[in-house]
Amino acid sequence: QDQLVESGGGLVQPGDSLRLSCRASGFDFPSYNIAWYRQFPGKQRELVAVISQRRRITYADSVKGRFTISRDNDKNTAFLQMNSLKPEDTGIYYCYCETRELWGQGTQVTVSS
Repeated sequence: QDQLVESGGGLVQPGDSLRLSCRASGFDFPSYNIAWYRQFPGKQRELVAVISQRRRITYADSVKGRFTISRDNDKNTAFLQMNSLKPEDTGIYYCYCETRELWGQGTQVTVSS
């Protein structure tokens, strides 16, 4: 069964860091692009970052310079390192494999003082 499972979310203060993980199973993870999306209350999901199978990377303007996407194909895992977090980064973060139309269950990130 194809599956993506996120972890690493939590409650942090402005300026803190978090590292999200997305563990894949059931498919050939290294062959696929993997993306991170986030969703704010009452809003549609928005793209945060994408890493291709060849490790080409794209970021949303709102996170450039603060977030870093990476992948470890040996561990079938993608990561999102989030630094200098802001209250407006609060939301549910999802990983996504577009080619397989596969979403994870999401992990909550809350940035608040």
